[in-house]
Amino acid sequence: MAKQTLSIIGMGKMGEAIARGLMDSSLRSGYRIIGTTRTEESAREAERTLGVEVTTSNEDAIDSADIILLSVKPHQVEKILKTQEKLFHSKQLIISICAAITTEQISEWCGGKPAIIRAMPNTPCLIKSGVTAICAGPRSEDAHLKAAERIFGELGRVTILEESLFDGVTGLSGCGPAYVYLMIEALSEAGVKVGISRKQATALAAQTLMGAAKMVLDRSEHPAALKDEVTTPAGCTIDGLMALEEGKLRVTLIKAVLAATRRSKLMRK
Repeated sequence: MAKQTLSIIGMGKMGEAIARGLMDSSLRSGYRIIGTTRTEESAREAERTLGVEVTTSNEDAIDSADIILLSVKPHQVEKILKTQEKLFHSKQLIISICAAITTEQISEWCGGKPAIIRAMPNTPCLIKSGVTAICAGPRSEDAHLKAAERIFGELGRVTILEESLFDGVTGLSGCGPAYVYLMIEALSEAGVKVGISRKQATALAAQTLMGAAKMVLDRSEHPAALKDEVTTPAGCTIDGLMALEEGKLRVTLIKAVLAATRRSKLMRK
């Protein structure tokens, strides 16, 4: 089977993560990867570190592509697509990982020809431990969704959702790693307060969050049930939980997701 050309428009961290994930996977033989950057210097550096073709020409990358992966800032999308509108055709697939931009907007800006898929990965994709939500857009079929699932499946877990939920996905899993880093930092500070070294406290906090998350995913039980397993009568955990409830951690995390979701909607406007 002939290789498909996958052009990654915008080789930032997430674009590099996708390229690296494919190059390190069994899918490597199925794709010819071309990336784009703004400068010749960054293009040469990306070629050296990733082992893929990199150019400063979006036009060349789009013209030769079977799959176009948009990995640029949201405010850049309209200009890029409209500038290259004449190059798009009905046999292409566009996968956008640009926050806030809808599939209908992308379809309009590229002339209504390619199939459109929208995806929202998060930064742990850089270490193949991410999660990506994907949805079908105009002209996309099951084969297009499966192509996107294969690509992002190399970077972690993939889930299919309705596009109407994507602002919420941005607020939850897209921004979520930052919330978790804040929790790790706070737990580490607490460890230092009780006499543990900074390095050991950070390792204890990070591994605790990672292990707890893995328990949720592996056992498929409600987090409340797993919490109850740790919470013994008159034990230490219940006192800690009471302090968290008093500090309104639960509602504060909910508010964080809602605030980020609102911001995603405002970015689109």
